[in-house]
Amino acid sequence: MEAFSSKDMAMKAQKKILSHMASKSVAHMFIDDNSSEVLDELYRVSKEHTGNRNEAQKVVKNMIKIAVKVGVLFRHGKFSADELSVAQDFRKKLHHGAMTAISFQEVEFTFDKSVMMELLADCRDLLLKLVEKHLTPKSLDRIRHVFNHYSDPELLTHLYDPQGTLWPNLGKICSGLNRMIEEGKL
Repeated sequence: MEAFSSKDMAMKAQKKILSHMASKSVAHMFIDDNSSEVLDELYRVSKEHTGNRNEAQKVVKNMIKIAVKVGVLFRHGKFSADELSVAQDFRKKLHHGAMTAISFQEVEFTFDKSVMMELLADCRDLLLKLVEKHLTPKSLDRIRHVFNHYSDPELLTHLYDPQGTLWPNLGKICSGLNRMIEEGKL
């Protein structure tokens, strides 16, 4: 006899539907204003750096899809105790990464791209470990795409150049990250 679970079916449907709806405009409906502003700035950074609107949209869309799917998995209690431990490690590493990004922006001459690249790679690896048993290979590739995109050494160097065109965007991103940390969301 085949095991059927309406709860599992509902979760799969939610993941599928929400991932198809993932766009910046839809994200504004599901996330707070501050997170939305950070996503907008990350989009602008990607668009300016790559010169490719479609690539910038794709990376932000992938970020939204990942967040939605991980949220659905959490809501449905799909993570084991070991996976929840990995989730906690991911949250700590993400918090540390945000604090480091802010510090590099606020304190002149402290930026070290290898440190940022390592933090982003660690976050990517922890997130992949968390969801590897729950998401499709395509979703895992989305995670790699997002983290690899933002850990690109040229993008980081461009972003953290105080004389560069992306410096104002970095200020807005760090301001948003600061608010997220203060509100306990990051």
